[in-house]
Amino acid sequence: MTIIPAIDIIEGKCIRLTKGDYNQKTIYNEDPVEVALEFEDAGLKRLHLVDLDGAKAGDVKNWKVLERIASKTKLQIDFSGGISTQKNLEITFSSGADFAAIGSIAVKDEFTFTGWLLAFGPERFIIGADVKDEKIVIKGWTETTSLTVFEMIDKYKTKGVKQFFCTDVNKDGLLQGPSLSLYKKIMNEHPSIDLIASGGVSTTKELEELREAGCKGAIIGKALYEKRILLSELKKFL
Repeated sequence: MTIIPAIDIIEGKCIRLTKGDYNQKTIYNEDPVEVALEFEDAGLKRLHLVDLDGAKAGDVKNWKVLERIASKTKLQIDFSGGISTQKNLEITFSSGADFAAIGSIAVKDEFTFTGWLLAFGPERFIIGADVKDEKIVIKGWTETTSLTVFEMIDKYKTKGVKQFFCTDVNKDGLLQGPSLSLYKKIMNEHPSIDLIASGGVSTTKELEELREAGCKGAIIGKALYEKRILLSELKKFL
């Protein structure tokens, strides 16, 4: 299982939200590059970079942060937040992202997103399934849809997408444990996908449980910043 630390960006700074609420944010570092270098020095190979300004605006905003991290580290980066047009997508890839993590556009405009899969290849994309009570939420977690996470996965795995990350918004930022039962349910229904768990992870024991459940990756954010999980403790997963 791949450990994927998260860096969430607002106004160029490394922050974390609680339950996706923009009014409940904590600034952890003024310079996200410093944080990324710490992750790389600890032996981590991948990074989940979220442009929260972009997610809210529906337009990529913090691509310069992506560019700086990509140029100063060898981390494999997936970037999300505000990728709503092909121009946004091209900026994302040209700024150094290895993968584009797509949420809203895959829900709202299947035709456009399918065109991107054909143009760039499905291996360059991760579907970001942010959920609340198993329903997909979009636009920076501000809008709940009628689409379930299971329907979302089924729709796009047939189009060649293999990687899906699933964040339970009710768990995110609370350090109360991940949605293990949800991930087990997803893996039972879709055993062939690479499922990346996200939200709520607070201990290495929970990481072991996610690995046992079949998750191919786990995104960790607040637990690292609050020192609930030390970077040195992640070595057994590397």
